[in-house]
Amino acid sequence: MPHIVAASYRPFDTPAREGACSYEWFAAPVAGGSETLVGVRYEDEPFLLRIKPKDGRYIIKADKITRPAPLFKVKEALEGFCRLAECERISDNIASIKPSHAAKAQRYHKSVEWFVERFPTEREVWIEVGFGSGRHLLHQAKAHPDIQFIGIEIHKPSIEQLLGQIALQGIENILVVDYDARLFLELAPSNVAGMIFVHFPVPWDKKPHRRVISAPFISEAERVLRPGGALELRTDSENYFRYAFDLFMARPEAELEVTKNIEPPVASKYEERWRRLGKDIYDIRMIGRAVSDPKRAGFDFRFEKLRYDPKIIDRFTTRSMVFGDYFVHFRKLYRIDDERLLLELSFGSFERPTRAFVVIEPRGARYYARRPLPTRANIEAHKKIEELLHG
Repeated sequence: MPHIVAASYRPFDTPAREGACSYEWFAAPVAGGSETLVGVRYEDEPFLLRIKPKDGRYIIKADKITRPAPLFKVKEALEGFCRLAECERISDNIASIKPSHAAKAQRYHKSVEWFVERFPTEREVWIEVGFGSGRHLLHQAKAHPDIQFIGIEIHKPSIEQLLGQIALQGIENILVVDYDARLFLELAPSNVAGMIFVHFPVPWDKKPHRRVISAPFISEAERVLRPGGALELRTDSENYFRYAFDLFMARPEAELEVTKNIEPPVASKYEERWRRLGKDIYDIRMIGRAVSDPKRAGFDFRFEKLRYDPKIIDRFTTRSMVFGDYFVHFRKLYRIDDERLLLELSFGSFERPTRAFVVIEPRGARYYARRPLPTRANIEAHKKIEELLHG
């Protein structure tokens, strides 16, 4: 992760601006902990920097939850911060990070909130989950220029690599989102996708609950697919293949196509490596059969009553609280100034928890950087968060 190590730094008055970044506030821990957070905006994109003291030094880096892509944004934020804070720099790992071809394709890199509000439905959509190097996604997009492709990936170097290729090859029918695919499908409208590709997902043999393919994922994929569309799983793991096959067959109705070692239109680097080693490659296609009901309206995640109150500090507890099939965990509390707090928390589903920040001020409270996804568990947890903090 990009970072700068400094012997010292000087907090400066905020808000302040340096280059494309504005620095909105510092937030210091209220009780326990030693990290300071800095609210940053790169143009209109908010995120956080973390300042962690360690062995008499300070490690300055982007917060993992809110970190933007591509990485040159983080580099500019770190460089700008250290100029304003007069950092006594010891070392860094950001010298090689430069604006690349990926920067030219940023208009194709969309936030998950963008998809919640403006999911593209003007033409048929094909979705690839975990596109890796992007070889398959790029091939399909060039072969089907009338299809709108959506690539889902959480590995930021892979995102930058794909955006660079989009710019170099002049491809205009791919949108990229950095998010958990299991949650993303819950947000998509019904009957919009012609294909959903899940190629070579991590097997998670020791942690099967972390697998992309699950009963809820298959159910959401079936809703998102248009009749005749298909969810395509491709894997080199016989264990994953048999696990997924059993899940598909557990559906009340299932139309499947199962093949083995069939040459694909384009092979990923990963697949080429396994083929050279003589491994078997398994394919399962689940065919969409029916028109699904429209998806229910979303949820805006507004806090109706929560305002700054000194008593919030007294109510704060780091004990994880379980409520039926969801939980709420207040992780850390930071003070921005005399009337503003920053809450770091996790909540929602046990298997797919949401990590988030909430700014609490006299005029109200709001999620910082990004709002949660409108899943059922997140909605219920949001209501409980306000109840717990408001009193």
